[in-house]
Amino acid sequence: MSKVVAQKNYYSNESFKNFFSLCKPRVTALIVFTAIIGMFLATPGMVPIEILFAASIGIGFVSGAAAAFNCLIEEKIDAVMARTRGRPLPTGQVSHRETLVFSSILGSLGLLILFFFVNFLTMWLTLATFFAYAVIYTIFLKPATPMNIVIGGASGAMPPVLGWAAVNNSVSPEALILFLIIFCWTPPHFWALALYRRDEYAKVAMPMLPVTHGEKFTLLHMLLYTIILIIVTLMPFSVGMTGLIYLVIATILNAYFLYYVVMLYRNYSDKLSMKIFRYSILYLGLIFTAFLIDHYFKYQFI
Repeated sequence: MSKVVAQKNYYSNESFKNFFSLCKPRVTALIVFTAIIGMFLATPGMVPIEILFAASIGIGFVSGAAAAFNCLIEEKIDAVMARTRGRPLPTGQVSHRETLVFSSILGSLGLLILFFFVNFLTMWLTLATFFAYAVIYTIFLKPATPMNIVIGGASGAMPPVLGWAAVNNSVSPEALILFLIIFCWTPPHFWALALYRRDEYAKVAMPMLPVTHGEKFTLLHMLLYTIILIIVTLMPFSVGMTGLIYLVIATILNAYFLYYVVMLYRNYSDKLSMKIFRYSILYLGLIFTAFLIDHYFKYQFI
């Protein structure tokens, strides 16, 4: 009897892990994190605790649902690429039907939470973000144009706007600056990975920039977008949104980012490309952490 119970628990744990993996937890965690920072920046005081929890859970659920839907659409591609072939769908641990039902329930639950416990605007913006990523980007843009990640980056840049809307029930210019930072960060972040994985993308006929236009062209665009990113990350200080704490941290982070990208442009290597990819994730997390620290401990020039 105990053996049967143990076996049931094992399968239950495995099923949970498989469905959890469909949500791309590391990506979803970064999305929720930037949304939470958006909430805190939207108010001079403390975010109401019920809004903080409801918005975080609702946005997280819809983000996880979008990731699961993305896995469903790209199952054949994932099965070929080394980075993704171990996901639950290509390995047969989860079926198409199960993934579709899971994504639908999780996404609907997240939207209901946002509608009833946050506000109407946040719910609609989150739904629009889901549609932009899961449908417009995944189905239409990604297989159609080498600039897919630039255009599709708009959906990935929405989380801080969603967080801002959750608190203020509006979208202000400050929220759009947060949007711009992630929007400009996305191309150099993803192209670093695409350069490293270019052969795999070519194998599945995915028109990523390194595949269609080559290494040097991609490196040049990485450099240009990194410079644009640096300019955009200085905007919050220039408009009085942040103080010296943010400026100092952002300057240091930008210096490292630019240094790595220039080195990659001058002498490409897979090792450095992946180092930039990993650093870019840390970079975004620290930039938004700097926003939060500066927001509550702001120092200005006198």
